[in-house]
Parts: sequence; C-alpha cells; structure tokens
Amino acid sequence: MSVLDVRAVVKSYGPKRAVDGVSVRVEKGEVFGLLGPNGAGKTSLIRMIMDITRPDSGEILLFDAPIRPETKHRLGYLPEERGLYQKQRVFDILAFLGRLKGLAPHVAAARAEKYLDRVGLLEAKKKRMRELSKGMQQKVQIAAVLLHEPDLLIMDEPFSGLDPVNRMLIIDIMKECTARGTSLVLSTHLMDQVEALCARVFLIHRGREVLSGSVREIKEQFADNAIFLETDRDLRSHASVVNGEGSKVWLRPGTNPEQFMADLISSGAKIRRFERALPSMDEIFVKVVS
Repeated sequence: MSVLDVRAVVKSYGPKRAVDGVSVRVEKGEVFGLLGPNGAGKTSLIRMIMDITRPDSGEILLFDAPIRPETKHRLGYLPEERGLYQKQRVFDILAFLGRLKGLAPHVAAARAEKYLDRVGLLEAKKKRMRELSKGMQQKVQIAAVLLHEPDLLIMDEPFSGLDPVNRMLIIDIMKECTARGTSLVLSTHLMDQVEALCARVFLIHRGREVLSGSVREIKEQFADNAIFLETDRDLRSHASVVNGEGSKVWLRPGTNPEQFMADLISSGAKIRRFERALPSMDEIFVKVVS
C-alpha cells in the first residue's frame, strides 16, 4: 500500500523553481531517506506534503487519496526548527498538543507521560522548555510528534543536538514505529544513519531528482570495481589487478570480482576475507552534488 505518492510536483517562489517535477512514492512501514544539500528543495517538498503550502502543479496523495483534513491527523511532522513554547512546562505543552490532535484530555495526558518516559525525560515534565538543553528540547519535540501515534512520520534532522547515546535511543524508537507499520520519511545530513536505517533514498538537488533507489543498488552503481581481499597470495603482479592498498584491491575494468575470487580459490589460494568495496553514502552524496 502506498502511504505517500508525490506525482510530478512543481513549486515556484517568484522566479525560483524550488521543486521541479518531483515524483516520490513511500510504502507502508518503510524508512525512506529524503536527501539533498541545503537549499535543494527538501523543505519545500515536505511543506507541500504537510499541506502547509500547495503545489503549483502536480498531485500529492496520502493513503491513496488526495490530501483531506480528515487524513492529516494521520501525519506526524518534526520540523528542523524548534517551535515549542519556551515559557511553558514540558508536560503541559505535550498534553495540549495531544488535544490539538484530537486526543481526549485523559488520553493526551497519558500519552504525554508515556512518550516523555520513552525519551528519558519523565523527570523533567514540570520544567519549562527554556530550562532544558538543546538535546533535551529535541527529545521533547520528538515525543510531541509521537503522541498521536501517526501512520506517517516525517522527520527533518531528528538527530540535531543529540549525543551518540541519545541518537541510538531515537533510532530504537524509529524502529519500534516502523515495526508496528508506521512509515518514516527521514531527512538528514548524517549519511551513516541513512545507510543504517533507510531501505530506499531520494536525492534532490536544485529542485530536481538526481538519484533514487535502494541504498544497495545506489552503492553498487557508484562502485569502482574495488574489493577488500585478504589472502596468502601476493597480488601485485596479478593480471587482473590494477592497484592495491592494504587489503583494498582495484581490479581491471571488466573483471568480475566473484569470478576473480573463484579463480584464486581454484588455484589453491587461501581467502581470509572477501568483500565488495562499495562507496559510502557520504562519498556518493559529495560526488553527485558537487
């Protein structure tokens, strides 16, 4: 089932075309990476999905239907900017936001406690937002997004201000959400998190799609025929080897890595390690954008 279907969407602000014919499809229960450099059009696209702004042309479907007020409550949105009331107490803010999402007062209060506890901030519920650190405020915002238990979560830079321990906490929460069928659109510049979490990614640059597909397919597309190989043989003079650096070996164009390994084994070589040397998403991002 398609949870989100963006079809040939265009959005301009004056002479600048922020989103130029973008099409994106997100399936139920998947983690989908929305990537791009600053100013690429990610935020403009997200705001249209959230119905904050409307596209100039194209179509956006939520849960296989046009965006309607009665389906918008099934969305959860974490913006990059912090926007919670700084002078109010943490619990009061969350309970209020829960009621805005249509939860009964007692349910909103129970959910506020539940998700504050889940992000490790239950003891801070009586504190005012301005008394919290940057990372703690980020966790309160994440709790606010989870309150109504949406079917589609859109999170823009969710790891901002978080230390490694709290990043792992939020990743665990994301996995819990997707395990129960929630779809997650993740926009982040942390490519290691993209590799760890996302099944598919979409890279937008200057308003247009420049890359999309599964993480594995994209990494194989940009691979340079290198392998990690540990063996008892000296491969420097091997006919199929161009260069070697430690355990990383570059093969000549057209050489099949698996066949290369099979030939080594048949010749009596002992193989301790064999692995395709795929580029990181960081390397691909830089190559495509620059």
